Amino acid sequence: MPFPESFATARLVAERLREEHYGDLLRMHSDPAQMAMLGGVRDEAQTAEYLAKNLAHWAAHGFGAWMLRDGVSRGIVGRAILRHLDVDGVDEVEVGYSLDPACWGRGLATEIAAACLEHARDDLELATVVAVTLPDNAPSRRVLEKAGLAYERDWMHGGRLHVLYRIRFPSTHG
Repeated sequence: MPFPESFATARLVAERLREEHYGDLLRMHSDPAQMAMLGGVRDEAQTAEYLAKNLAHWAAHGFGAWMLRDGVSRGIVGRAILRHLDVDGVDEVEVGYSLDPACWGRGLATEIAAACLEHARDDLELATVVAVTLPDNAPSRRVLEKAGLAYERDWMHGGRLHVLYRIRFPSTHG
């Protein structure tokens, strides 16, 4: 079964990242509040690099980043990812999300994280998925725990201390 280029949750519509999303990404990357826990504001060149990297991931792996639309207004409200991540020399797949601050506190991050994990389990047939956040990002840590991930360990990533979370799916094979 091919991996879905789009899918919907109760309140969000996820669509495969495309070049035409550059302006939406730039708007998100320019928001200090939205980017506070994601390495800080990114300029046009950094946003173009982010877009190129994530488009290449889709081309190489058949899954990756989605832009998130509000199910009612259809406006772009964030993004979500399932993508490969090197964790100390081990190829893992990470789940991630970022929402417009106006959407915070409504359970949307948990909703999209759970949907991405469902696709990781059912479509990619992964045994495990990781997530990474900063130690002091309590809201994101709560989202990860609500979605079923558990703290595994502290981890240095990009020269900065992070926390690594993981979910292990029950085996459906053998």
